[in-house]
Formats: sequence, C-alpha cells, structure tokens
Amino acid sequence: MPNAKDAAARFLTGLHESAFRASGGRVLGRVGGMPVVMLTTTARRTGRPRTTMLTSPVQELERVVLVASYGGDDRHPTWFLNLRDDPDVEVELGRDRRRYRARTATAEERERLWPRVVGMYGGYESYQQKTSREIPLVVLEQPR
Repeated sequence: MPNAKDAAARFLTGLHESAFRASGGRVLGRVGGMPVVMLTTTARRTGRPRTTMLTSPVQELERVVLVASYGGDDRHPTWFLNLRDDPDVEVELGRDRRRYRARTATAEERERLWPRVVGMYGGYESYQQKTSREIPLVVLEQPR
C-alpha cells in the first residue's frame, strides 16, 4: 500500500503532466531554473509504461542527466528502479520526444557531474545530506 508521500507525488505529477502536455511544455516546462522532462519507463512488476515528471539539471548534445534524489528519501524513486531493470526509456522535452538508454553514472562521472547538478539546484546537496544512500545520477544517451 502506498504511503502518503507516494500518493501526493503521484497526484502532483499527474497535474504537472496534464499542464505540460496540454501546453507542449510551455507551462511548467521549467522548475527551479531547470528544464522539465517527462520520463517514461517500463514498470518492473507490471510491464506497463509509467511516466513521471523530473527536472534535468544537465543536458548536453545527445545526453540528459537526471537525479534520483526522491527529495532525500532513503529509498530510490520507483522510476529509477524501473529503468535499472529496463534501461530503454522515452523522454519528452516540450514537444520533442526521443528514445534513450539509461545507465547510472560511474563514480568518476558522478564526481565530475555532481558540482554542476548542485550548481543548478542547491537543494540536491541538502537531499544528499538527508539520506544515507548516495543519490544516483542517471545518464540518458541516445541509442546508436
């Protein structure tokens, strides 16, 4: 049974997704100065598509970086667990929709990327301090 935090997150994500889709990303397309992406993963238990709204603090040519912070919770977010089991995902940024392959950043990549991530949104550092787990950075790359 989902807890109140999970239920609230799903409700807010649904509202955000509706506004984002209806406006092609013009409404609520940025949060905290970062672009918002709509990430669709395959649910690890049901095999159904699951969509969640996330910010992307780092975007480079063919690569998007996501932060599996879950607000500093000690659990990994469900979307992270889903893509860990099935790394083929779809990302919608505004009206642009692309397929990506997800992977967790290596220790060296994380060390290099983390200052950029925190530079975009300092709250990620406080999330890291709230939890005992190392918050994963997820690298999405376009398949070749």
